[in-house]
Amino acid sequence: MLESGFIHSVKDPLWGNVPFTEGLKAILDTQAAEKLSRIKQNGPAYHIYPGAVHTRLNHSIGVYHIGREMLLSIARKSTELPFTGKGMMSFLAACLLHDIGHFPYAHSLKELSMMEHEEIARHLIEEDDELGAAISKAGADREMTAMIIDKDCSCGDPETAIYRRILSGTLDPDKLDYLSRDAFFAGIPYGRQDTDYIITSLSLSDGTLLLDKSAISSVEQVLFSKYMMYRNLYWHKGVRSATAMIKKAILTALRENVITFNDLYLKDDYEFYALQERFSDYGPFSLIRDVEHGRLLERKAELGYREGETLTEEAERIETRYLAEDKVLSILKKGYPSLRKEDVIIDIPEPISFETDIKILMPDGTVSDASAIGLIFQKAGSLFSSSLRNAALYLPSYVSEDDALEAFKVVRHG
Repeated sequence: MLESGFIHSVKDPLWGNVPFTEGLKAILDTQAAEKLSRIKQNGPAYHIYPGAVHTRLNHSIGVYHIGREMLLSIARKSTELPFTGKGMMSFLAACLLHDIGHFPYAHSLKELSMMEHEEIARHLIEEDDELGAAISKAGADREMTAMIIDKDCSCGDPETAIYRRILSGTLDPDKLDYLSRDAFFAGIPYGRQDTDYIITSLSLSDGTLLLDKSAISSVEQVLFSKYMMYRNLYWHKGVRSATAMIKKAILTALRENVITFNDLYLKDDYEFYALQERFSDYGPFSLIRDVEHGRLLERKAELGYREGETLTEEAERIETRYLAEDKVLSILKKGYPSLRKEDVIIDIPEPISFETDIKILMPDGTVSDASAIGLIFQKAGSLFSSSLRNAALYLPSYVSEDDALEAFKVVRHG
């Protein structure tokens, strides 16, 4: 089932020719999947890395390709598999559709207490008749596909649970594609993985995904690549500025009842940008226009993230961050009377993890936890995470760094 009937080929710049059955190819033609071609994978990062204009659709095809290769590798090593034909097709459909509920502008809206994009995807699959028909035509099960994607939804089916673990884990097809793809299109060397070797080193035992001990360096490479990609791309100061500006615009509009959460769901990049055109006179939405045209606020001050300080207490939660921003504004306003409320933005990145739960298949056939065999990132992950996570203050170019840092320090200690 994983090799016959794949008569269509889609050319991917990263993985080459990606084979599809007629039914799986038809999923790409649905409106829900086609919308992904209008959402940039890395949102506003193209202002810093002009090549990073690849889309969620590109990425979804890559996840599907790696997911299929993983199933093939597991199947070749096994005499018995807990898989059904419908289950495997549901997994492949889930790989293609895992991002159909994703928000535009990368993760700019991720912290806004909105419905998770996996839950949105599940609802779409369950309710969209065109999508449901395409999934069935592909030989997949509509409900199973939805449940594989939304891993937080209660599910008692053991086969679905296996597919969930493959799609969402340390060495999942999502991560293996986006790290390599984002690095490729941004033109930076840090994210590329030895994906073929990782895939051929995977096996399945009692429903658990295992990695051969000989490939343990691959886990290290994935985790280190993740760190380097955050450092150089995802948390680049320009990318963080653009992301923080969009967050500030949307949060202010939500708090002041200009828009509701429903205005943000199921939008592509163009529809999201059009949202601010409906309220062209609303000041904070000028931030969205500025991002679109590459006019980004500058990082003028940066402080290490510390628990227990006034700044951390107020700015940790994105819903109350404006309180600390208003204090900075009141200090700087004396020397910069033209400074606007929306010109002052504090950015604190969300915590990230470098932990891994992958199980290691030892040469003697026993299974070990990754933590038991001395993975460097199991020990140093928290240090890497803390080295990346700082509180930053973004302001217009005319504000001096000395004035910004002084104001930031005053607010830091209350």
